[in-house]
Formats: sequence, structure tokens, C-alpha cells
Amino acid sequence: MQRHAAGELIDADARGAAIALGNFDGVHLGHQAVIASARAAAGAKNAPLGIAVFEPHPRRLFQPDAPPFRLQTNEQRARALAVLSAQHLYEIKFDRALSQLSDEEFARTVLVKRLSVAHVSVGADFRFGRGRMGDAKSLARLGTSLGFSVEVVSPVGDGAKISSSAIREAIATGALDRANALLGRPWAIEGVVQRGFQRGRGFGFATANVALGDYLRPRLGVYAVQVAIDGLLFDGVANVGVNPTVGTLPEPMLEAHVFDFDADLYGKIIEVELIAFLRDEAKFETAEILTRQIAEDASAARALLRGL
Repeated sequence: MQRHAAGELIDADARGAAIALGNFDGVHLGHQAVIASARAAAGAKNAPLGIAVFEPHPRRLFQPDAPPFRLQTNEQRARALAVLSAQHLYEIKFDRALSQLSDEEFARTVLVKRLSVAHVSVGADFRFGRGRMGDAKSLARLGTSLGFSVEVVSPVGDGAKISSSAIREAIATGALDRANALLGRPWAIEGVVQRGFQRGRGFGFATANVALGDYLRPRLGVYAVQVAIDGLLFDGVANVGVNPTVGTLPEPMLEAHVFDFDADLYGKIIEVELIAFLRDEAKFETAEILTRQIAEDASAARALLRGL
């Protein structure tokens, strides 16, 4: 997949795609339905399949002080889109100037002049243009006048529709089974392993520590996890929190103990899949009590992961 960074000129051979348009944070099952629509149009029109996303996420522009909310890093999103056979990923620079374009100006400037799209697929709740003036119906009308086809994809899901908001709510409450079902895969936090206080090693449970950065903060507590390291997947247990027993951290951090693994991970990029919530983070009276609890958490995680 060819990735076109925000503001980058688009070569002629990367134009004329059938695209799926949206934020696609999480690339969940609803997003995948929109992408499947664009893929079908690409086949019918003998055009490449492209995905167009906004960078940065519009919420970050309009609500700069909003708490972290992302479900994926841009790199994770790009990998998930590549798996869906996208040939091009267009990152549309979302700034004040773009936000002030009318719906018609956006269609002419971005979709026609910049990308020369052959087709656009969007979700039924898609909004665009200054003050969210445009919707899926207005996009279809503009497509008719500007020379590209449009398909509006109905919400996916039984009862409540699948959405990034629903997934964020599930993660924030520790309902990983629901979040992962809506995503179609485990929710994962990826980052560089940082050097911490190394207190876990003293308890017999060395941890790989990863900052949460722009990720949505999940429910603080202990999780059964699977950890991707250099292309291999290992079972483990992780705490997401501020570690109140041994010294409260200024920001929550993910601390993952990888079962049956003792190589140095400092400086490596790992991806930690949160499989199931085990318990809330707690402060223990002594380090000895904490050590016993960590051992119980590890046993519970091993048992749960063996059953997958």
C-alpha cells in the first residue's frame, strides 16, 4: 500500500481511485463495510482502491484540550487498512483552512482536484464541510454533478450500530469482549518499551513499560494480554494504571509482563493486545501482598489465555 502523507503532492498514477472516506479510527467492522463498498466499486470501475482519512483527527483541531481518545496510532491504522487490500492511503491535512470549506468546495478541491476520485463510499452518518453542513446525501448530489459515483453504506450491527464511540465506551468500562467483537480483533496498544523503575523485576515479574500517549485511557486495572514482539505473539498479563502501591505515576502507563520471555526489550516497539479485564487497579498494604496478587493475576491470565 502506498501512503500519501498530508500535504504531499499526489502523483498521476495514484489518482482516480475508488475511495472509502472517513476517519476510520479503529478500522472496526463498520469501517470495514464502507471499505468493502469501495473495493467493489474499484473492481467495477477497474480503478485502484484507496482510503482517505483526515490527519490530524478533526476532534484534535476542534477540541485541542480533549482527553486522549485514539483507538490506534496512524501506523496501526495503516497496517489494518493494508490488510484490507487498499492500494493507496491518502492522509488529508485537516487544518483551519480545510475546516472552513463548504461541502461543495471540499468536493471540488480535495476529491476532484487533488485526488480525481472515480468513486466515494461513506457511512450513513458521514458529515463534512464548514459546520458539518454536508452529509452523505449532499455528497451523492455533488458526485453526480462533479463526475464521481457515491455509495452510502448503512450502519452495521444488530440493534446498536457499530461505532468508534461505542468501542471507546466499552474500553473505558473494561468491556473488552464487547470492544474486541466490534473491532473484529483485539484492541491493542503499541509503543516503545521504556526503562522504568524496574520494581517488577524485584517481584519476579519483569515488565515492559509503554506510555499510553494519545490512546484512549482504558479502565485502570489488570488485563490478560497477548504481546507481539518481532512478529511473534506471547501470552502475558498487564497493568494499566499509576501503580499506587510502589509510587504513583504522574500518568497511567501500560506495564506488561510477558510469560516465558526474558530477552531485553528496552527500546523495542511492541504491540500489546488487551484480551480480557481481570480486576481493577488497587493499592496494597505491603509489597509482599502485591507480589502474591501479581502471581494470582498471572495464573488467572494464563488460564484464560489457554482457553482461547
